[in-house]
Amino acid sequence: MTDLAPQLEWIRRLVAFDTTSSKSNLALIDDVETYLQGFGAETFRVFNDDGTKANLYALVGPRVEGGVVLSGHTDVVPVEGQAWETDPFAVTEKDGRLYGRGVADMKSFSAIALSLVPDMLTAGLKRPVIFALSYDEEIGLLGAPSMIAEIAERMPKPSAVIVGEPTNMKVIDGHKGIASFTVRVTGYTTHSSQTDRGVSAVEAAAKLITKISEMRERRAAAADPASPFDPPYSTMTVNVVRGGTQLNIMAGEAMFQWDMRVVPGDSREDIIEEFKDFARGVEAEMRAKAPGCRVEIEQMSNAPSLAPHADNPAADLAKAITGLNSTDVVSYAAEAGQFQEAGFSVVICGPGSIDQAHQANEYITLAQVAEGTLFIRRLIERLSA
Repeated sequence: MTDLAPQLEWIRRLVAFDTTSSKSNLALIDDVETYLQGFGAETFRVFNDDGTKANLYALVGPRVEGGVVLSGHTDVVPVEGQAWETDPFAVTEKDGRLYGRGVADMKSFSAIALSLVPDMLTAGLKRPVIFALSYDEEIGLLGAPSMIAEIAERMPKPSAVIVGEPTNMKVIDGHKGIASFTVRVTGYTTHSSQTDRGVSAVEAAAKLITKISEMRERRAAAADPASPFDPPYSTMTVNVVRGGTQLNIMAGEAMFQWDMRVVPGDSREDIIEEFKDFARGVEAEMRAKAPGCRVEIEQMSNAPSLAPHADNPAADLAKAITGLNSTDVVSYAAEAGQFQEAGFSVVICGPGSIDQAHQANEYITLAQVAEGTLFIRRLIERLSA
């Protein structure tokens, strides 16, 4: 295995920043921006509304068209409640693996690319590398759109975008879209012996949850067996439910959260509207008994799918570099769909396994770090030719 010391140093450097989505990522952004500016890179920040987080995009090499965007999110999921055997924010190397929060999802990809900036300059890039580091991917792909819009407007048009989510260096050209919601139901409280006078928020929520299950099962029954996705249909799932205060009191409030994972070609908007229309009917039934009842729907995320296309220069580039002859699809959502929606040719390809993402004792193998490093080295050679 080739010497990976610079790559391991950068992986440790990025993991040491606790960029859990609930916290600021600015310390990491400061460090990376200072590093890139030291090599003469053009750097740009795109802040969130309150200035506590930022996207960073940067151009390394000549300001000409035909470059490649290397995209990675900086935030990670929480470690609280997980049984970690090591410090999650200090990389531990053991038995050919690196352990730490974000080593797979997905700081290693960005770390490898950053470690090779000196190689990019030594090689004499003829076309640029554009770094794109985002915030709040893990809580709904919230940060990237504002950065993507600026890249489209301010950067020379790239030929490809590579999103480095962990794929074990397989080439992924399709993923499902995502939308997520919080639903709050307000009923009318009475003693449970006076059911005819009250309106149970829990029972109303149960109707809405049943509707979500029905929408999913209807799509499962009509699934295209030729679909490359697993499962081969759009899914809707309720994973958080709270409601009521006591057994003998009609529930005055209930809350649940649900999300959808939508295959390309299925409309997120149609699914949302079907649910909202049903919710309006449930609310009308409730208000007929008690006018103060209501159903409130808060949308937390809404990101497009990545649709596979036969003509995809980004996929062709990634296949040429990896030597693979085929592409695959995944059921998780990523920022790739947002890049595609903005008109970019995009593919997902990065080191590590999605099986390790969000897990206690998250790890990436040194072999995957080596593969990811070889991939970026070969990309540099192509951009320098």
